[in-house]
Order: sequence, then C-alpha cells, then structure tokens
Amino acid sequence: MPSSFAPRLVNGPFGDPGLLVEMRWQGSAVLFDLGRNDGLPAGELLKVSHVFVSHTHMDHFIGFDRMLRLFLNRDKRLYLYGPEGIADCVAGKLKGYVWNLTESYTFTIDVTEVTSDGAKRAVFRASTGFEREDVDLLAAQLAAPDPRDPPGTPVLVDEGHFRVRAAITNHRIPCLAFAIDEPTHLNVDAEGVAKLGLAPGRWLKDLKDALREERPDDTPIRVELPGRIEGERSLGSLRPLVQITPGQKLGYIVDTRFIPENLAVLLPVMHKSDVLYCESPFLDVDRDQAAMRYHLTAAEAGTIGRMSRAGRLKVFHYSPRYQGRGDMLRQEAEAAFRGRKEAGAVADLESAAG
Repeated sequence: MPSSFAPRLVNGPFGDPGLLVEMRWQGSAVLFDLGRNDGLPAGELLKVSHVFVSHTHMDHFIGFDRMLRLFLNRDKRLYLYGPEGIADCVAGKLKGYVWNLTESYTFTIDVTEVTSDGAKRAVFRASTGFEREDVDLLAAQLAAPDPRDPPGTPVLVDEGHFRVRAAITNHRIPCLAFAIDEPTHLNVDAEGVAKLGLAPGRWLKDLKDALREERPDDTPIRVELPGRIEGERSLGSLRPLVQITPGQKLGYIVDTRFIPENLAVLLPVMHKSDVLYCESPFLDVDRDQAAMRYHLTAAEAGTIGRMSRAGRLKVFHYSPRYQGRGDMLRQEAEAAFRGRKEAGAVADLESAAG
C-alpha cells in the first residue's frame, strides 16, 4: 500500500521501546516513546514534531534528556503527549539542570496530559528557564473526536496529513496505546506534472494540503515552472494530477495486560491497522509472570493482532530473560496471529471481548 509513513523501531526487539514514523515528503516525523535513542542519528531525531509517551517508566522515558539536548538551542516547539502526571515528570527532568543562560532561546515544550476526562496542558519555555505554565483545561481540549469511534476515544492530534488516537490501558498505572493514520494518501502523477509544463517542487505539498482541506476548485495554487519560474493555476485544473487512495494505519501497544477492560479500549483504536507494533515480553509458558508484571505474552500479542484485524504484526520489547531465544517469541506471536495457537485463558477472554 502506498503511504506517507516510513516507520521503524528505534532499537532492536530487546532494546528500549520506541517507534519513529517519518512523514515522507513532509520533512517531519513523530516518535512513540522515549526509550534510549542513542542509535538514532541527530538529524532524524530533529525532524520530530510530536512525541507520544505511553508512560514514564525509565525504559520509556530515559531518552527525553538526549532530545532536550539536541532541541535546546533551536527555534522549535515540541509537542509531547502522555498519561496523567506526565507534566510533573517533564518538570522534574527540567529541574535537574540550571538554566541561567537560556533567556534568548526560543525552544518550547508543549505538554498535554491525556486523561479519562479530557486533557490538561502545561508549557515549558527555555526563555523562562523552563518555568511551568499551566494552561486552563478549557483551552486544552484535544482534537475533535471521530464520530466513527466509540465514546471516550481521544483524538490527540489531527494535522490533516496524519491523525493520532489513544487508548488508556491498565499497567497498574494509566498507560497509553496509540494509533496513527493518514485519512487519505495523495499520490502525485509525475508524468502528468511534466505534461502540463510544470516542475516538481514544494508547491506540490500546497496542492495536497488544499485537496485535504477540500478547498473550492477556483482556489489559486502557486506552481513552479522549469527554470524556477513561478506561476499560478486553479486547484480544479490541478486536481487530476493527484490520485486519492485510503491511507495507512499503524498501531502501537506496550505494557498492558490481556484483560477485558484493556481489550475493550484497545481493539476499537487498533482496528484494521495495516501494521500493529505490539509488545511481546514473555512466552505463554511464563504467563503468570507476565500477568504479575502487567505485560502481554507473545500469544496474547498475536491474539490482539488477530482480534483487531491487523494486516501485519511486529512484536518487540522482549524480556532479557529470552536473550538468544527471540525467535521463539516471534514465532509464538505469529502462530496466535494466524489463529494456530490458543494460550492460557486467551480463548475465554477473546470470547468475552466479542
């Protein structure tokens, strides 16, 4: 399927969680979780505009400091979303340093806490030494809900070319799972551009934005001619250059249990993900240990993939106890995903979840 998304796990399956999703042709990226990210080149990390943190256990949040170090002296606003209490965690990180020389810096961290009641927001500006500014709850609402989603499914961000939704699950603390999708994928006919005597350039992004926003056909679009000469065409005349197809959807699940209350919120959000990235820390033979640690087994991860009708399953976040046996986790998850394995109480819970 053609897609604007270029996703990849930041670390290997035994490393800290993190999923980088680059936006092809946008020059930007989003990041799910802030585990260690030392192996991620600075240039790729600096493309990130939005960070979505599942929860602030160390292996999901220790990479905050490297991101802060890279972004500090740049004119950027970083949007960070996480569960209730994440603003306190960000404030605590920032208070670990002295900020007496940052008055001229413009870098800002905009933090939104996702709660069952809506959102809370806090802003931290380098120019004030990252003094916390709490924003009135009424001014911190999330994006408009999608009428196709069940009630209580928050849409965190809707940027037109991508949208992120969340599910709040139980990890003995609130933990967020995320789904990112592009409502539509817009593919430009390069040959058609040339036949009209136009040159490729940044104007094609403006054309796509105008189509996503459903502007009228008489909307003027600035175009580029060969030789870097600018011109103007109507949106209607350029519309045939763009093929509109359904967009891609990615799901991201970490640190949760296979229990009815979690499945009830996870499955609608993850429904029909083209690729589901799901934690798989334990083999099913160790399901008691998994339950005690509020994690999934590989078979449970595969079953969630099957129940949510995902196209593909990518498992990661393996427990270090299985070093050298990672293939066993992957194979068990794949067997459950393909319907070839039942694990522990999975069948009963799957039936209860509908």
